[in-house]
Amino acid sequence: MKLRTTAAALLLGMIAAMPAKADKLDDIIASGVLRCAVVLDFPPMGSRDEKNQPVGFDVDTCNDLAKALGVKAEIVETPFPDRIPALVSDRADVGVASTSDTLERAKTVGFSIPYFAFKMVILTREETGINTYENLKGKKTGSTSGTFEAIALEKDVKAWGGGSFRPYQTQADVFLALSQGQIDATVVTNTVAHAVVKSGKYKGFVVKGDAPYVTDYVSLIGLRQEQGLLNYLNLFVNQQVRTGRYKELFEKWVGGEAPDLTVKGVYY
Repeated sequence: MKLRTTAAALLLGMIAAMPAKADKLDDIIASGVLRCAVVLDFPPMGSRDEKNQPVGFDVDTCNDLAKALGVKAEIVETPFPDRIPALVSDRADVGVASTSDTLERAKTVGFSIPYFAFKMVILTREETGINTYENLKGKKTGSTSGTFEAIALEKDVKAWGGGSFRPYQTQADVFLALSQGQIDATVVTNTVAHAVVKSGKYKGFVVKGDAPYVTDYVSLIGLRQEQGLLNYLNLFVNQQVRTGRYKELFEKWVGGEAPDLTVKGVYY
């Protein structure tokens, strides 16, 4: 009994002597800076204005999060395929980058409750004759590698057994390929499609109906082991919604009625 008591006392002493390990949330607050991975070729979520400054829904969300933490926001421009690597390599603390909450990604990163929700539409050129999703069969298609819509579209193209699908590094690459006729159509979020058509940058671009995909709920992301940070992100999103800030940002950058962020029958 005495040996056990002595061993227990030694173990407790060793634990007490070990330095406390601060978690990511503590590190961010201590550093005074929040580094947000943000995609800046994805308007109106993220882009650059005429002065080359980052703007958009995701940029404002990062700024709001930094303000809540009492630190300065730093926007880390991050292409879609680099969102998770940016966190793993410690180039960013959180991802505010319209990241779909897939089970595959959850093996590497942790997700907050959804902070935005997208519908998917078909973007094509006027002369292609494409009017519905079914019309994509046998056509040349493409999308941004690693995105929700790219995964879904490529899967359907393979199932159809005709046509082609090509992945691109950035959204801008997709639009250039579509404008040059390298592809006939793409599937993008409703926000992006209407922003691109409205801009007039690409002559002949038109939106032709919805893609039959489920609603794409996107979350803020952090490393999966950083539970303290993830808990904070959940509360932050909750506060954005219940204070009306979410609707305010939606009206500012997208317009119209902000989509519901909850799934019927599921608790967030």
